[in-house]
Amino acid sequence: MSKKSKYRPYFIRLAIVFVICFVFVEIFNEITFYFQKESSDRAPQVVQIVIPDGTAARVAAGESVPSIPDGLTFVEGDIFEVINLDNTDHQLGPLWIPAGATASLAMDIPEKLTYSCSFSPTRYLNLDVRQPTTIVTRIIALTVAVPTLSALVFLYSLAALPLDEAGKKKKENQSPAVSNG
Repeated sequence: MSKKSKYRPYFIRLAIVFVICFVFVEIFNEITFYFQKESSDRAPQVVQIVIPDGTAARVAAGESVPSIPDGLTFVEGDIFEVINLDNTDHQLGPLWIPAGATASLAMDIPEKLTYSCSFSPTRYLNLDVRQPTTIVTRIIALTVAVPTLSALVFLYSLAALPLDEAGKKKKENQSPAVSNG
């Protein structure tokens, strides 16, 4: 038997296992992506927050402003825009927002930030900038998972169902036992 035909069953099995694993991993990844999808799994956009009129008075009284959250999550590349409708100037970290004005901040680097904030009763605002989940991220997941899973399934398939030429010859040469009863 030539070397080419000797290993051919192994290559065929590996190809079949690879295709099955690719389909399984793709389906599994998409299902988990769907169920774990977050607000940061989107394209970059402009995210606005409005400081309503009377915010300074509410914050001075220790009250929270319902329209202003304690923290925000962004995608890398978002533009954070703060619109001040209050009659008082406000500050958010590096942003100075005069009364009736708008200020913006580019969210270019994935990181967690805590900025001092004059329009929050806690005096701080947490900002979480995340990398977006893109098609490239999902393809990278496939290129990592498929070969690894294929190798493991291929090896387990050989252990469970060996491609043994000697074993086949033994089975062909053995005759079934005749029962005398």
